[in-house]
Amino acid sequence: MRFDEETMSTAAHQPQPGPGSANGTVAVPSTAGAPEQIAALTDTLVLEYGLHPAEITRIPEGTATDNYAIVDQAGRQHFGKVYRTCSNLDQELASVKLSEYAADGGVATARVTRTREHDLIAAHGRVPMSLWSYVPHTETAEGTLTGARWAAVGAAMGRLHGRLATHPAAAPAMEPGAAVCDVATARHRFERLILAYQHRPRLGEFEAWALQAVRERHAILEHVESILTALPPLTVQVMHGDLAGPNVLLRNDDVAALVDFGPPTPGYLAWEIMRLGCDPKSFQSNGVERWLTGYADLALAYRDANPTAPEDDLLSSLRVGCAAMLCSTFPLSAPVERPHLVDAALESYARARHEAALTLLEQLPVLEAALRDALR
Repeated sequence: MRFDEETMSTAAHQPQPGPGSANGTVAVPSTAGAPEQIAALTDTLVLEYGLHPAEITRIPEGTATDNYAIVDQAGRQHFGKVYRTCSNLDQELASVKLSEYAADGGVATARVTRTREHDLIAAHGRVPMSLWSYVPHTETAEGTLTGARWAAVGAAMGRLHGRLATHPAAAPAMEPGAAVCDVATARHRFERLILAYQHRPRLGEFEAWALQAVRERHAILEHVESILTALPPLTVQVMHGDLAGPNVLLRNDDVAALVDFGPPTPGYLAWEIMRLGCDPKSFQSNGVERWLTGYADLALAYRDANPTAPEDDLLSSLRVGCAAMLCSTFPLSAPVERPHLVDAALESYARARHEAALTLLEQLPVLEAALRDALR
């Protein structure tokens, strides 16, 4: 599996909802969100789960689902994911099953609540949805990796990868590291994106910056090819699929849950390690020196938790992540291809990610040498 393109995480941050009222009625819970969908969600909760909501609060994050914090009339908290279409429910079900497989192996995750018919996804109500245990008093790892959190995240990821190495969908295999990115395809995407921006009658501030960033990335793709050719064979196995900062819920310095799994698809462990370890906002807020110390702590904890993983996966993760980020057009492509996603958060993420990728490229030899010394 190549990681030439990826989307922003669809994880939902889980703010603490207000306490539910035991005296609420089924038909009229206290709500915040689109009234029609709230009503449809309420009916589905009653029909499929026998759950009578007292309070439903829309959580704004989520690009593929509509997410809700739910309090039932007994005051218990739940997390609901409403799928916007029924066309991909097989893939959504596979994602839920992967999350449950990880949880059954002792990985910290949110647990899904089965319907009255013991289904993982409610597909027969007014809206297709899944219902999850609520993970309270947490914040995400996006921009918050500091101190002891680095090792906690590394250990959680190591346990996850160790568990998913046993998944029946695919056994771990060694594949050429250079195949992690298709530079020719990336070059073609950047060229199309440059043309798309140039044909616009005018560019806003972020669009003008994105065009400049695309040109910078296009110009260094030849260097990316040389980075990839030096990679050894690396492990490909079933992974989380979207293990980014927003999908790691932290409680103080511990990992409370890994959430929002993808379907069981093989991919390079080195990329998933780097994608989380080089969370752009944490990279930016720590500065290179403190970030590298934290990344080394993450790698050491990962190795302790997943000792059968080849060391090359850890040693090569910086190189893999650097190349993959530089080859990816997202989120620089968002104003052209998915303008509905563009907001202040995406713009901030785009700038932080671009800066992190260029810094890694510039300092890669020094960073790799320091990581190698730390893992000895």
